[in-house]
Amino acid sequence: MTIGFSPRAPRGPRAPRAARASRAARLAVCCTAVCALGALAVVTDPEATGPRSVTDAQDAKAAQGAPILYRQGTQVRPRAGAPEVPDVTAVSWLVADADSGAVLAAHDAHRRLPPASTLKTLFALTVLPGLPSGLRHTVKSEELAGIGAGSSLVGVKEGRTYTVADLWRGVFLSSGNDAVRVLAHLNGGWKATARQMRDKARALGARDTHVVSPDGYDAPGQVSSAYDLAVFGRAGLRNAEFAGYCATATAKFPAGGWSYGIQNTNRLLTGAGVERYPGLIGVKNGYTTNAGNTLIAAAKRGGRTLVVTVMRPESGGLAVYEETRSLLDWGFDAAGQVDAVGSLLPPRPAAAPQAGPGPRPVTRAEAAEVTVPDWPVVGAIAGAAGVGAAAVALALRLRTGRSARG
Repeated sequence: MTIGFSPRAPRGPRAPRAARASRAARLAVCCTAVCALGALAVVTDPEATGPRSVTDAQDAKAAQGAPILYRQGTQVRPRAGAPEVPDVTAVSWLVADADSGAVLAAHDAHRRLPPASTLKTLFALTVLPGLPSGLRHTVKSEELAGIGAGSSLVGVKEGRTYTVADLWRGVFLSSGNDAVRVLAHLNGGWKATARQMRDKARALGARDTHVVSPDGYDAPGQVSSAYDLAVFGRAGLRNAEFAGYCATATAKFPAGGWSYGIQNTNRLLTGAGVERYPGLIGVKNGYTTNAGNTLIAAAKRGGRTLVVTVMRPESGGLAVYEETRSLLDWGFDAAGQVDAVGSLLPPRPAAAPQAGPGPRPVTRAEAAEVTVPDWPVVGAIAGAAGVGAAAVALALRLRTGRSARG
């Protein structure tokens, strides 16, 4: 905004003092208005330096510098001589160091997909700590209600008594949705457990996951990602009970006065139909028509533990195991030859404000500052207007003084 002034007229007889005072007052008002408008422009300028409100999650990531793992395609940072990443057909996958959490390579790591029974890892992380393994429970009919058609079952029966440990073996080995139902009942109910699982995922930094059905059965809106599943697998390995269950290849399941054998459905652990992977220590596989095959696998070799997630290989069948095998082999071969492209560790919480003795008095010099970034808009305008008026008043006073002295 510009303000025009008329050219200065030739000096004539001095105007009366009252006229000069009137002109001075008008000049003060104009300058004050200019200062106020300038301040308003600064504090409302959308291009001005300072924090901007970002409501969309993707825009927030862009504003902070988008992490590599949010980019599409395969992400890897090889050094000279590093082995090439294997060519796999999975829609999404990730390879990470389970100890440090460093992600060595990934493909569409945050793509949201149905997780199938790999979601049971989050169920265990949420529920397992609150239920003593030796607790005995007699199953009621209502606890088995609502199991999805075609669900995998371990054989939990109404009226039979099981220990919590029996039920967890049914979850980890047979992927039993019936065992999940009973454990969820002991945990406070189906909906309460789903809500707790969502909270647990957020606490772990897994923000792609939305839980609707705690057993992983297909449900509208239920999704996770290769990144989140790796977070769950890594966290599970750090829990002794979880690690023990997911590494168990075979066990006995009670059936009243007798028991029958059950076998882990993770073929890389048992070697059923595929070659067993050396050093494999878990974690969990899954399958539904909607999700396809999914797998979280962890293996240890030479003092290093890797966790790999594979979601929906396009070739189907047993490809999920063979592609996981290829990614594990690559991860061990690439040790020390690639730089991390991300981390499975949750973001650090913001530091809490430090308690202090309270605000100190503002000095006169500080009060004179007008470029304080935290001033409200009204304060900035008022301050600028006051400074402008004071400046004009001082100039007029000096001019008047000089006229009186001359």
